[in-house]
Amino acid sequence: MARSCTGGCCARFAERHQSGLNFGLLVVAYILYLVIGAGIFTAIELPYERELRQELRAAREDFLSENTCVSDARLEELLARALDASNYGVSVLNNDTHRNWDFVSSLFFTSTVLTTTGYGHTVPLSDEGKAFCIFYTLLGVPATLFFLSVVVQRIMVVVSRRPVSYFHRRWAMSKAKLALIHATCLALIMVLLLLIIPAWIFITMERDWNFLESLYFCFISLTTIGLGDYVPGETHSKEDNPHPQLYRLAITVYLLVGLVCVLVVMETCYELPQMRRFRQRFYLEKVRELDSETTNIIERDHASDELHEPARPGTPQPPAFSSVLEQAASMRQDGGPPPYTPASGSTINQQAR
Repeated sequence: MARSCTGGCCARFAERHQSGLNFGLLVVAYILYLVIGAGIFTAIELPYERELRQELRAAREDFLSENTCVSDARLEELLARALDASNYGVSVLNNDTHRNWDFVSSLFFTSTVLTTTGYGHTVPLSDEGKAFCIFYTLLGVPATLFFLSVVVQRIMVVVSRRPVSYFHRRWAMSKAKLALIHATCLALIMVLLLLIIPAWIFITMERDWNFLESLYFCFISLTTIGLGDYVPGETHSKEDNPHPQLYRLAITVYLLVGLVCVLVVMETCYELPQMRRFRQRFYLEKVRELDSETTNIIERDHASDELHEPARPGTPQPPAFSSVLEQAASMRQDGGPPPYTPASGSTINQQAR
């Protein structure tokens, strides 16, 4: 008896606080995902880091042994200066091949900053540039987010909402199922056009990249992670790429257009009915009710639009009135026929006058 009471209390508590428990599980799952990812990266990358450290230590000792006129302190000073310049985007190798702050390179920098990609290979060198970067991004990042949201919403009407509504009316298929199929197809098309094909193009343009590195650059850039370990055009010579400015401009356009397409795919997946129902499990009760009411209003608006839309010739129309049996059944359930209220402007009222 005590066990049944305890079990009933636990069941009632779980039912009453279901959204809170779901949110707690979500937090724990996310922290666990972070910990597992950190453990896997440590297991994979730490041996490579140790090996690289040993190789650099051995190379340094070999250089000092072969060049006895160079002291360890002077070599340390030179390496520190070279690494410091490299952090600011100025490389010791091929120092005269390209400029980081011509107009096209600056345009590439502003696009990566405003989209929060931020490769980090090119940064302001002067104090004036750092101060201007603060004020420029303070206004530019919110404006960019607003611009992208407006562009994405307008594209989604053409790419996602109209096709789903069209095939829903044409095939009489469930809208939720049709939206899921559409989102899957759209994601596959975007993967092909934004990741696979550009990765093959970068293989031909970047002589030191393989397919994995090119695919890695495309994914890291379009998701605005922007680690900066791979930046196109950094190792080009004039013989390999006679038009570096045009190449950098094409990459800027690719990143901006690709980011918009990625946001369209993400927003399409976010608006799926399956995702909406899944999100409601973690909302507070009031927010969940508000989201359900919003969903019902949107569905009623869609139904009203479909009802008032003119039918195509040859399309069978549903009957305007229900059958006699259905009317009789509804009258029996209501306890009698409903009171008659003549419509305004009807022929009966006109005859009575």
